[in-house]
Amino acid sequence: MEENSRGISPRRSKRSTVHKIAAANEPNLFDALPDDLVVSVLCKLSSSAASSSDFINALLTCKRFKRLGFHQLVLSNVGSKVLAVKAKNWSDSVHRFLIHCVNAGNVEACYTLGMIRFYSLQNRGSGMSLMAKAAVKSYAPALYSLAVIQFNGSGGSRTDKDLQAGVALCARAAFLGHVDALRELGHCFQDGYGIRQNITAGRRLLMQANTRELASLLKSLVKQQPNHHHHHRGLNYEQFNCISGSGCSSMSNEPASEGHPVNVFLKEWFELGLGELGEGLRLCSHKGCGRPETRAHEFRRCSACGTVHYCSRGCQALDWKLRHKLECVPFERWLE
Repeated sequence: MEENSRGISPRRSKRSTVHKIAAANEPNLFDALPDDLVVSVLCKLSSSAASSSDFINALLTCKRFKRLGFHQLVLSNVGSKVLAVKAKNWSDSVHRFLIHCVNAGNVEACYTLGMIRFYSLQNRGSGMSLMAKAAVKSYAPALYSLAVIQFNGSGGSRTDKDLQAGVALCARAAFLGHVDALRELGHCFQDGYGIRQNITAGRRLLMQANTRELASLLKSLVKQQPNHHHHHRGLNYEQFNCISGSGCSSMSNEPASEGHPVNVFLKEWFELGLGELGEGLRLCSHKGCGRPETRAHEFRRCSACGTVHYCSRGCQALDWKLRHKLECVPFERWLE
């Protein structure tokens, strides 16, 4: 058969055109999926994604994903890892996304945006309202943060402290298993701070907090070790010393010190200079906290050296175990 000037057989060209038309007329199986099924898949993704970029990149795949990605069910299931925004990446679009999640009833988003507004953006009323919204739904971190605010009278004056309210909020968070709240409540009982003193009950709560913290650390250490080592050896001597707090010069990698992602955000926010601390105001000296003072001399200082300041007894006890016991020098010796 003779070929045309382009060297293409007329019959072959006609056949390929027919195939292209047939392919164009074939139904797209993805488009045939019902919206409910796609929303269900996106819900799984939003709750299990390892970072916010993983979730956002999935939504940018196609217009349908982007539209259904803002479905109320999807936004209500967005997990803490997706909401763990970096302070340097904060923008109006991130703020709007958190608002969408809040409006969808996402408790994690209520707490995260509440903390950012209260401490970073200094919108105290809105921040407390959002944290209270999460606390009403028994979200333990929100209950504990509100307790710290009540203990310190944060956002107000010294007369705005409400120790009884702080103890009540702390007790609720402790009942839900929040380790920092358990530790704080234990110190309240030991010191008679906002509640009738009961040293025995305080020690018992502190022991429970330490036990839960130890269990969390052991679990993380097991995950870090290769699978083939799990059945052949246990924790070595150095790891045991770090767990027990004896003979470990640096416990900076202890998971319990990491805290909630929003605490990391607060710490980065002020360290990067994105938010300015007022004159004489300081951050909590516990590196995993990030809470700033809202007025001068709001936080308690170490009674021995007077060089570090803490938003709570819980942060003070944690920082003592992590580093301060190796650095604390009594004021008299410091003068010498």
